Amino acid sequence: MQQRYCIEVAYCGSKYHGSQSQINANTIQSELEKALQIFYKQTFSLIGASRTDKGVHALQNFYHVDTAININHKQVYNINSILPPDISIVNIYKTLPDFHARFDALNREYKYFIHQFKDPFLNDRSWYFPYKISSSILNDYASIILEAKDFTFFSKKGTMTQTSLCNIEKSLWNFDGKNIIYNVSANRFLRGMVRGLTATMLNCARKKMPVIDFENLIQAKNNQKADFSAPSNGLYLCAINYHHHSFQDL
Repeated sequence: MQQRYCIEVAYCGSKYHGSQSQINANTIQSELEKALQIFYKQTFSLIGASRTDKGVHALQNFYHVDTAININHKQVYNINSILPPDISIVNIYKTLPDFHARFDALNREYKYFIHQFKDPFLNDRSWYFPYKISSSILNDYASIILEAKDFTFFSKKGTMTQTSLCNIEKSLWNFDGKNIIYNVSANRFLRGMVRGLTATMLNCARKKMPVIDFENLIQAKNNQKADFSAPSNGLYLCAINYHHHSFQDL
């Protein structure tokens, strides 16, 4: 009898062309499916919770899969030994038959990491942005983001979606002296949205754009004026939340 499982994973995306399978491209999903096939001697077709782009990292992402194989927690160690060192299965859960990793997610949380002093050890983990930035004006912008509903302005051209409405639950900037982190969570995100939010706010802050002008910029809904230059290496999918009853421990 088929059982639906949900696989929780973490990965460094630097060497991969995103999380979702693509023809003739090395992805997180393809590596997971390959490792599962090697261990269980059968093919698997995973469904991902959140599609991360080339070079983007994840502290937590999920995939669901149906199989008649009885999977137990002890096997996580064995599958991880097959996976490359920059991908790790954190846990595997039993779920209800109608659980969907993508559509059942309540919200997703991202962080974008920026370092302001050149550091070779952060080269593929954070964006080097060596410009003086006002923390107060960035958080003023972040408050505007928190109040916004229509994010057409921050949606990349060619996005295939029926609506640009998003419910932003958290939007704030944190400074620790050497590093800057933008933290944002929402019920959904548009293609390129977090990188667009990050780069646009930073570059508007460099120009010392008044908050009212920033708000008017967003309300104009012209994504050609948005800035998507923030590189993928600074972006982390940090958490995906579900109802507490979605998972059962193996």
